[in-house]
Amino acid sequence: MMHRNPTLITGGMVVTETSVAKLDILIEGEKITRLANTISPESGWEIIEAEGSYIIPGGIDPHTHLQSKWEGLETSDDWYTGTVAAAVGGTTTILDFCRPDSNSTMMTGLREWKRRADKHAVIDYGFHLVIREVNENSLNEMKEIMEEGIPSFKLFMAYKDSLQINDGDLFRALQRIHELEALAMVHCENGDVIEVLIEQSVAKGHLAPIAHALTRPPELEGEATGRVITFAEIADAALYIPHVSCLQSLQAIQTARQKGLKVFGETCPQYLFVDIGFLNKPDFEGAKYVWSPPPREKWHQAHLWEGLNSGDLLTIGSDHSSYDFKGQKELGLEDFTKIPNGGPSIEDRMSMLYHFGVAKGKIGISQFVNMTSTNAAKIFGLYPLKGVIAEGSDADLVIWDPKRKRTISSASHAMNVDYSIYEGVEVEGAPMRTIVRGETIALNGAFVGRAGTGRFVARKLDSRQQANLTKEAVWR
Repeated sequence: MMHRNPTLITGGMVVTETSVAKLDILIEGEKITRLANTISPESGWEIIEAEGSYIIPGGIDPHTHLQSKWEGLETSDDWYTGTVAAAVGGTTTILDFCRPDSNSTMMTGLREWKRRADKHAVIDYGFHLVIREVNENSLNEMKEIMEEGIPSFKLFMAYKDSLQINDGDLFRALQRIHELEALAMVHCENGDVIEVLIEQSVAKGHLAPIAHALTRPPELEGEATGRVITFAEIADAALYIPHVSCLQSLQAIQTARQKGLKVFGETCPQYLFVDIGFLNKPDFEGAKYVWSPPPREKWHQAHLWEGLNSGDLLTIGSDHSSYDFKGQKELGLEDFTKIPNGGPSIEDRMSMLYHFGVAKGKIGISQFVNMTSTNAAKIFGLYPLKGVIAEGSDADLVIWDPKRKRTISSASHAMNVDYSIYEGVEVEGAPMRTIVRGETIALNGAFVGRAGTGRFVARKLDSRQQANLTKEAVWR
């Protein structure tokens, strides 16, 4: 560990999950060691003036896909470019997906994913482990994976003939997750019916990007969400529903949470700001907005904002999965089924939510902190190491300038992808400085860190913290 003199951040408004207060922050080494109204600096300390700014916990993005593959095609962003973009955007920890090959063990896959990240990541990271098959070996191996610090497992109800598992195997996995006191993350779409709709669309010659959304209607997301919640209730398993895109899925989550079930919902910025009409853009531009679940009719967005305000949607994940328009998305020019699924959002996740949420009066600044950091830390076993500004916590901090304006564009973003899904959008509110474990790695929109400084974070779930986020207890 490189020795650093203590750092004093002074004059800023410190934001926690429930409060905003003007406090000084002392950082020694990698930790926050003192919070006080006033801290007198000593000789040799680095002083960071934060007057007029918020100081917030570093963002935690619980849903990213770096150096990932779709049909053998690798994403544009690897572990270096993806984490640099995250840092520039105010994110200091990500949870990515380890997806072992179908012919390898989970542990072999985990070692490979750690190898990819280890020398390149500039922020801290963890993994969710994707379960491709449910059998005696995989069920047994889940315990070993948990002992490695990975207590969350991803399962798919869609992508037939590749990732989708049947209901019986899904239920068996949920029972095992209950036994291990782990957490299930489930992609909720009815893959069987989607496959029929895709076959019918192709047969009719409906091959444009809009067909991607039309063959994955919101009713099939809502049905799958309700179905897995039923399974999780019977198995008594904790359940995380990622990328909620529509009212139907949200309603299923709301019903579950009203019953007191340990069900946690996530949405993504793209579902708040991109609608199905984007897939009809001319000159194949609609392919830029092909991801799953797809963008919905615009009216769903108001319901998602309501879900965020009610606490039924607790987190904002980017679901960052970047494929270039040229040469990658274009593979589907003649057939929407060949368009790589995914969009770039890791860098703009926090600015978009701040501008259209906090600055527009839809959410408060503490809600913003909860949605982008604290709730994910509590759900996934990172709290209070991360996700909070407190003595003893990692010094993962963002000095956020509420007045800084920038125009989002592929010409200036740090992501290694040739387009932006928010091209030309002007946002007010952006990071001035991103600090990971006491070290400044991004400053005024530029990366100033070094490759390989990010660390794997072993996680252990805290059922008490999760319980604090059930419907009865969630902060409003």
